Amino acid sequence: MASAEQPLPYAPRTSSISAFVEAPPSDSHRRSSSSVPTSKFAADMSQPPPRPARSPLPHGFNPADMDRLSDPNVKDKIVSTGTNPSSQHSSLSVPLPKVRHDPSLRRARKPRSQYPRSSTESHVEYILVASFDIDRGPIMEHQYPVAITGDEHMLAELMLPDQAHVRNQDWTVFFLHKDSSQEEDDAERQAKESRRARRRRRRDRAKGIIHESDDEDDGGEEDLDDDDDDWDDDVSTDEEPEGGEGPPLVYVLNLVNTKQDKTVKRGAVVKAMAICTRHPFLHIYKPLLLLALEEYFKSPVPETLSMLFNAVNEMDLSLMPKLSLLERHLLQASDNKDLFVEKFERMIQARISEETAEDVADQPFDASRSPPRRPGIFRSGTKSYIETHTGAYAVPRDTHEFESKVMYKGIPIPIKVPVAVMPETVGDFSLIKLIQNFSDSHAKSPQTFALHPHLTTNGPTTHPIIVLANALLTQKRVIFLGHNMPSGEVAEAVLAACALVSGGLLRGFTRHAFPYTDLTKIDDLLNVPGFIAGVTNPTFEHHPEWWDLLCDIPSGKMKISSKIESAPITEGLVYFQQQNPAYANFINGASAGSGSAAAAGQQTGDLTGDAAFMADILRCIANRSGERVVRAKWREWVLKFTRIAAAFEETVFGASALYIGSDGDGDGGGGGGDGNLGQAAMGHGYVWADEATKAKELAGNVTRIEGWRNTRSYYSFIQSYTVRPLKGLDLAHMHDRLRTQKLTPQQSKEIFEAFYNYVWSYDEICLLLSVAPESHAGLFYIALGLFHKDRDVRVKTAELLDRIAEHEAGQHWWRSLSRFEKLAYVRIKKEVEQEGRGGREGGVVSPVDSKRVSSGRRVI
Repeated sequence: MASAEQPLPYAPRTSSISAFVEAPPSDSHRRSSSSVPTSKFAADMSQPPPRPARSPLPHGFNPADMDRLSDPNVKDKIVSTGTNPSSQHSSLSVPLPKVRHDPSLRRARKPRSQYPRSSTESHVEYILVASFDIDRGPIMEHQYPVAITGDEHMLAELMLPDQAHVRNQDWTVFFLHKDSSQEEDDAERQAKESRRARRRRRRDRAKGIIHESDDEDDGGEEDLDDDDDDWDDDVSTDEEPEGGEGPPLVYVLNLVNTKQDKTVKRGAVVKAMAICTRHPFLHIYKPLLLLALEEYFKSPVPETLSMLFNAVNEMDLSLMPKLSLLERHLLQASDNKDLFVEKFERMIQARISEETAEDVADQPFDASRSPPRRPGIFRSGTKSYIETHTGAYAVPRDTHEFESKVMYKGIPIPIKVPVAVMPETVGDFSLIKLIQNFSDSHAKSPQTFALHPHLTTNGPTTHPIIVLANALLTQKRVIFLGHNMPSGEVAEAVLAACALVSGGLLRGFTRHAFPYTDLTKIDDLLNVPGFIAGVTNPTFEHHPEWWDLLCDIPSGKMKISSKIESAPITEGLVYFQQQNPAYANFINGASAGSGSAAAAGQQTGDLTGDAAFMADILRCIANRSGERVVRAKWREWVLKFTRIAAAFEETVFGASALYIGSDGDGDGGGGGGDGNLGQAAMGHGYVWADEATKAKELAGNVTRIEGWRNTRSYYSFIQSYTVRPLKGLDLAHMHDRLRTQKLTPQQSKEIFEAFYNYVWSYDEICLLLSVAPESHAGLFYIALGLFHKDRDVRVKTAELLDRIAEHEAGQHWWRSLSRFEKLAYVRIKKEVEQEGRGGREGGVVSPVDSKRVSSGRRVI
């Protein structure tokens, strides 16, 4: 039986490094075994045992077990703190030696809750009810607990969309800009400053620095330490700023129901109920709204709203960990259901320890009584959890979703909250549905557009989805029209378009989006530059002066307005044409309206690569690759566009605001660099095969880039570079050079050494994993350093893989390495260990070990 003090045996820990790695097996044994045998080296008993080598290969490693270990349906995957026998695949099955870790390898972090129990913020802030009166029109019946705004008529109109009475049910989504009061802002700012000051003093005391003010309020400070950890006031090194656009939006999810009743005028009763929250995952409240509105029809009193309000705000999300932006990116782009499961485990462990301490404190001391048994922790959905789920904590079966429940009228309503919510992602939508709607119509009858430099980057036959993306990037006014369609489907298209062009990187779209609006709000709508709106009234189609791009959802067609403002001739465009006269006609061919220029543009081919990209997207959809794959590909498209834009600015103006380099000292910003970056590692930006390819792709994107360079998303993206790990080192550039270019041994050596010298901390490894996603060969190109001709590069690459394998996410990237690369790693580790052992036996230190010691590095 596993004791209560042992770590959770939920999943095998490749980060818990095993002992020594055995020599490769003989040929006969290699043919008969599918595993990589690992064990301790046989050492001379007269010599002291050598120091354990750090290896990502666990004891008894078997690649065939990988799929079984990641399968949530396996019954053996039970987490226990002592009430159940440990699994045969758990980390307690084989005792692992203690491994000395480098203190700079990863930053010690107490797991933080995304929604801590100590927070005063409510999940749902307001509940609204509106109804349609035959004489007065839309009216607001209730706003609970207080009125959200004084303009009740405006809210009632939004909650009761056009033609709502002809449908039994309809959903709408809209956003409210509700500013907090000055008193609330001042109180929150003072609380943040106080928490930051307490953290700063604690860190200084840990370093031996004593402040004069420490004695003044030291009495109550220690009591608040744990509470402070639940607040994320300190900006993480990889967290992007909000852009300074104001407080978070209030997202409103609205349900409209029509009940047939012959005793009333018009023969029907139309009522709408809305939930107002600042959480972007507002779609989780749909089942509760269905139940609550049905109850309200039976009992239209404030107590019905109070019951719903209390139920949703009692939902416990305190065990959902708070992830940084890079961690969310890794989780969203991965299909691995165990990614970051350690964070959930530590959250549960901390909660169990807290509850156990409270129970012990409440009971009188009795030395004869055995300590209380700690609650069990199981994997959600397993047989063991279902049988003994009462009072037990559960690790989610899929770490992409946090499972909770809401008790409404005594009925537990299961709720699944997305853990990795990216910026500009609101509600539940489908990029695949949006792309298919406009692609299928274009495939049946190809649509030609009137040429516009910002929109038709591939000429008149530019794909409609690319036209839409260009319109949003260049801050055009976009309207989605869904005549005779439910307003919920129109709102879903608007939300999908915002996420499409954002890619989780760019911002400024949802704050200026109107998922549903009507004709009465046209004056307010036209005052917003670059809006994205969803409407159902066909009147909008007949007013091209109101919009720049109209997306007709039922027909799957798009229309560029005849009243759209022409694109100005910018300095960047002129400078690029002067510097690249050979490509001037290519630019004009995509933007000008003359027949000869358009013909020239047709002959240039797909300069931007958008046609090939859309073909790849449609192929993925046809192969049923899934929504996550499509979103990841669009993120790559947006990232590529921003990197090309940075290269354009550097080419034309000599510098780019989209890239903040180092201060010239060669230090990339990491905590372990020695300041000696090679020429190959000092580059940055997008990587092309040659200069001709670069010039062509810049020519294809120049008008789109110039249209983007004066938008909200452009300036917010510049701010995102101010808080990133390794600001002066472009890991994506170096990785792309390894992936796409034929490098000399010296050039590749400089890149591998830069990876080794600068990627140390937790956030830096996250950044490295983000530029080498699992869907793009993972660590394959980094692991090629194991075969470099320079022995020192091979050793450093092996140690870099050690650090990655100890990372919570990196361990999954390690598992995806090929057997060929893992055997190369085993061979290198064995050589280094034998050399180190031979040097110790002879009283000398190897040159590699000497170099590590002199530079302050660990010995492998």
